[in-house]
Amino acid sequence: MKEQKTDLLIIGAGPGGLGAALYARRSGLDFIIVEKNMAGGQIINTNLIENYPGLMDNISGFELAQKFVEHCRKLDIEIQEYFPINSIEQLENQPDFSGNVFRSSGEDISIYSRAIIIATGAKPSRLKVRGEAELMGKGVSFCATCDGALFRDKVVAVVGGGDTAVEEALFLTNLVKKVYLIHRRDELRACNMLQCRAKENEKIEFIWSSIVEEFMGNEKLEAVIIKNKNNGKSMKLDVSAVFEYVGWQPNSELVKHLVDLDEKGFIATDTTMKTSKEGIFAVGDVRTTPFRQVITAVADGAVASMYIDKYFMEKG
Repeated sequence: MKEQKTDLLIIGAGPGGLGAALYARRSGLDFIIVEKNMAGGQIINTNLIENYPGLMDNISGFELAQKFVEHCRKLDIEIQEYFPINSIEQLENQPDFSGNVFRSSGEDISIYSRAIIIATGAKPSRLKVRGEAELMGKGVSFCATCDGALFRDKVVAVVGGGDTAVEEALFLTNLVKKVYLIHRRDELRACNMLQCRAKENEKIEFIWSSIVEEFMGNEKLEAVIIKNKNNGKSMKLDVSAVFEYVGWQPNSELVKHLVDLDEKGFIATDTTMKTSKEGIFAVGDVRTTPFRQVITAVADGAVASMYIDKYFMEKG
């Protein structure tokens, strides 16, 4: 097994990890950044980014992610893509290191570092109802940008009421015949601008105060059963696809034995992105935060790298 040594290991190359890498380079830190998939994170699946400062023209999440990556490469930052880290452990009395030492192991390599930034993001939550698992990829999807074109001129449904759900419903109206927007509450949580657009769009029909009970179909999704929470009545909707946007689950498994997590499994940090374990920092969607946006993830990364620079100076 090969070994590498560095001061800082950044795990994850979404907006948070890439922001951390840029500021780590500015601080002159010795670091490595790895990503188990393609660099860019969840935003590569986002159709449109409208709220990133300075980018007034329409830009897709994939395009914005590429700009982040290009910026890193301009600063000679090598992003090691398709590089999964399988475990992290704290070590003691390691040569060439002072203070905490962490060993992060992949398939054929171990990386030793004095500090780690966890920027592993989050994955979509599932409804966990009958038929969902069996019809995953056969009409049940978590990415309208990825799969929407497969259902051109069909009737589909979106489940959720936040920004992402409404954004993806609006995107789908460019492709499909009709979109049912199913929400468990009687009003949306999305920002006012998105709400107005959705309510003005004739292709979107709102189904309020309702939850999904069952997905129906054999080889592919054919219908969904929904239940009204107020009157208890169930109804069947004939749809070709359902796109779920009902929250997120943190990818915090790597450090759940090392750091404090909140009740939902997100990593607890202070305002400097420090976790409960000295030397481990967390940024972006994987940490407890009131907002999960591209701009806040990038800012988290910048804050973490600047405080890690101070951390190293204090430790010597």
